[in-house]
Amino acid sequence: MPRMVKSGLIQMSLPMTEGEGSIQEIMNAMVEKHIPYIEEAGKAGVQILCLQEIFNTPYFCPGQDKAWYASAEPVPGPTTDLMAEYAKKYDMVIIVPIYEKEQPGVLYNTAAVIDADGTYLGKYRKNHIPHTTGFWEKFFFKPGNLGYPVFQTKYAKVGVYICYDRHFPDGARCLGLNGAEIVYNPSATVAGLSQYLWQLEQPAHAAANGYFMGCINRVGEEKPWDLGRFYGTSYFVDPRGQIFSQASEYDDELLIADFDLDLIDEVRSTWQFFRDRRPETYDKLTEL
Repeated sequence: MPRMVKSGLIQMSLPMTEGEGSIQEIMNAMVEKHIPYIEEAGKAGVQILCLQEIFNTPYFCPGQDKAWYASAEPVPGPTTDLMAEYAKKYDMVIIVPIYEKEQPGVLYNTAAVIDADGTYLGKYRKNHIPHTTGFWEKFFFKPGNLGYPVFQTKYAKVGVYICYDRHFPDGARCLGLNGAEIVYNPSATVAGLSQYLWQLEQPAHAAANGYFMGCINRVGEEKPWDLGRFYGTSYFVDPRGQIFSQASEYDDELLIADFDLDLIDEVRSTWQFFRDRRPETYDKLTEL
């Protein structure tokens, strides 16, 4: 019997920005804008839903304003508790990317995984932190320290890789070796240099590791940072590296797709990449 999964991705523009309200008001507005889309996903029978990178705030990393440290919160905490209510209401796994505060001065770019009964399963902390023009993330985030966990949810084994992580194939391979059937990459990336990579790297990860991926990017422009236009085009890609469902470049959107997890076994039985890999020859990869 096919192992069918219905999954959803939400790409969203910012409803309120710096100068239009307090940080808490901006966060509240972003959560409130998401709620109808989360409800729509639940009513449509979505079983696994993923939100975009630090979904309840602007992408504030083009600046270096420590005031945004105040938007970080514990994980689990108030926002993940709220999302757990919707997970339980709709029997829907939800991946919740959020700015995490472990303790004062110890902040991470994190995604919490909530099972369909509302249980908090754990979290992934973004491992690769960029620090380059417009993306001053080391000012805001410590590198992750939890490795590459895979979470057994009600519907599938799920891994998370966040935004800039996607430029590094090593962690993508670790997620496959750890048993991931679906890897979600919540992102915030703008038109320009990396746009062609958006549809190159993640299909390559899916094909090299024989799993599905759900890739999410926000939409619109965010003032006052003027980093550029977040170009959406969230998509699903299968274990053959084929994009089979994609959202628009400009619109707030819930993208829903159905797919059969049995395709993983079919593909891996054809392309024996895990059998034929030679880890004993890869010492160079771990040299400092």
